[in-house]
Amino acid sequence: MQYKIPLVLAPQPEGGYTVTSPLLPELVTEGDTVEEAIDNVKDALAAVIETYEDLGRSLPRNTRVLDLSTPLSFETVVTAP
Repeated sequence: MQYKIPLVLAPQPEGGYTVTSPLLPELVTEGDTVEEAIDNVKDALAAVIETYEDLGRSLPRNTRVLDLSTPLSFETVVTAP
């Protein structure tokens, strides 16, 4: 299943980034770099999905990408060389 989740990357004073989601407050992860923080979102989302299933809750409807044949818009952070 594909998901579209809004993310907030917050730089930390000691270095690295914390990632949260305003749509899924249970989703929290971090990384030393932007790339690592984004990569860690997959594991954090899997944990949130498992928690929701255990509680009998559904993810918000607008998080599921049902048709991958249509255009999907998103924003991301890209570090140029």
